[in-house]
Amino acid sequence: MKAIVKTDPGKDHMVYQDVPEPEATGDLIKIKVAYSGVCGTDIHAFNGSYSSTKPPVILGHEFSGVVVAVGRDVKNIRVGDRVTSETTFSTCGHCSSCMTKDYNLCSNRWGIGTQINGSMAEYLVSREESVHILPGNVSMLSAALTEPLACGVHATIEKGNVQKGMVVCIFGVGAIGQMVAQVATACGAKVIVAGLTSDKERFDIALANGAHRAVDQFTEDLAAIVKEMTGGEGVDVSFECSGAVPAANKALEITRRKGSVIQMGVFAEEKVPIRCDYVLHKEINYVGSRSQKPSSWMTALRLLEEGLVIPEKIVSKIVTLENWREGFEMTADGRGVKAVIAVDESIA
Repeated sequence: MKAIVKTDPGKDHMVYQDVPEPEATGDLIKIKVAYSGVCGTDIHAFNGSYSSTKPPVILGHEFSGVVVAVGRDVKNIRVGDRVTSETTFSTCGHCSSCMTKDYNLCSNRWGIGTQINGSMAEYLVSREESVHILPGNVSMLSAALTEPLACGVHATIEKGNVQKGMVVCIFGVGAIGQMVAQVATACGAKVIVAGLTSDKERFDIALANGAHRAVDQFTEDLAAIVKEMTGGEGVDVSFECSGAVPAANKALEITRRKGSVIQMGVFAEEKVPIRCDYVLHKEINYVGSRSQKPSSWMTALRLLEEGLVIPEKIVSKIVTLENWREGFEMTADGRGVKAVIAVDESIA
């Protein structure tokens, strides 16, 4: 089968090549891939800057497809099912995080597309526990983005506890920021998205999908806008999705007393200067939100089925598997919002 393989840890060491097809043994399910999303971590892996990637490995962890074979221990998934899958391939199974199904926090977790071959290929395998049958009314294209949607659910609902009537601000309008915005809108919150002048296209997409206000921080005073919109109180919850230290500090500045700042973006440096005075004097809850977990997926699939969130609306470009580099370059350059690889549109 054809696949995109990260051959070694160096920069740009990726090839489109033939590799053996995986087999469905034990509790594994073999999936023929329809679409595979290009994630920021794929770009970091491409650049050789994502240490979790263990080459040689096929990249890709956002996908949808059709089941073509199941292992002998599989109980509830059948050949022909339309599916997506969580990114967890295996965990230690006995740590405190595994006991509560916080698989995203297991120190011995192996993930699809990082340590285990992923979805930028004609076929992949995933364990039954991670595979979800798609609601009949959900398109394969939207389903391929269930993973970033689940990340948005984890941050917005499970960590941020966003409720109807709240005002929230999202820093960063890439794919994750867009998913947070759609989930927060579905929760009944008033959503502000904040970014840069270069984010004009991304602002338009966020506004078209329910965001209340987009703020270009190069030309507008975000703090003044928030003050006017909230009667001087500040937003209830801020989401830092950009990995920019100034954005994190601005989030702490504009969040109300006893509000929450949810950190999703990954900083380039391990140690960064954060305005802890805001955390202290306003009693702000500064909370990390890492990836997603099984409960996030259940809520994400419900939102998809109910039509409250439609991830395919953020797709800016679809490329073929052979032309994968076009999607990677678009993502790396910050053009559009989301690039998706069409592996086999005939099953979509």
